Amino acid sequence: MIATLALSFGVLFLAELGDKSQLMALTFALRYRWWIVLSAIAVASVAVNLIGAGVGHFLGAALPTDLIALCTAVILLAVGLWTLRETLGRDDEAEGSSETAPRPPGRAFFVVLSAFLLAELGDRTMFATVALASNHSWFAVWTGSVLGMVAAGALAIAIGITVGRHLPERLIATGSGLLFLYIGTATLLSALLPELGRVAELAISAATPLAAGAILWLLRRRSERTAAAREPERLDSPS
Repeated sequence: MIATLALSFGVLFLAELGDKSQLMALTFALRYRWWIVLSAIAVASVAVNLIGAGVGHFLGAALPTDLIALCTAVILLAVGLWTLRETLGRDDEAEGSSETAPRPPGRAFFVVLSAFLLAELGDRTMFATVALASNHSWFAVWTGSVLGMVAAGALAIAIGITVGRHLPERLIATGSGLLFLYIGTATLLSALLPELGRVAELAISAATPLAAGAILWLLRRRSERTAAAREPERLDSPS
């Protein structure tokens, strides 16, 4: 059992390295408290790997993976756009402050949990769990898979925390929003155009955050010019 647990841990941990799920963990860690992200990943890992190890070999072929991928893409794109929208309303004084506005932990937990559940259902890591469980103890495979997935998520969260300590809040919010758009576009392309190829998929996906970043920069420039034009009027007006 120990050998099966170690095997499952190693397979899932390596499969998650560089995967969209790990990138999602890093991105969420830039926006929410680390313990909220890690606990949501743990709950999602328990549920997804229980399906894979317990009854995944019966349901795997019947899972509507394309529909799940589309839902995941829509959620990620929506979160990315909402995050970028928030940055437009953040003024320079708030940007320079080290204090960030508190976010409801319940809502943050639900957002992270739902995103990871949808991302992992039908993903290659779940089918790896199914393959391992077909020849080994399902409980050992389930336990090792959960530990491997959580460990990969914890690694990404640690990177996100380290990066976040050295960056201003507005830059973190902008970067995480663009990352969400990138992951969402890649997920959408993999569902709609599976024959596209990994390299082409990632290259095309980069166009979405680049375009969004350019639009965001233009909107900020216009806002700054409007504020600068109004400043003399405010100074000249009688107090």
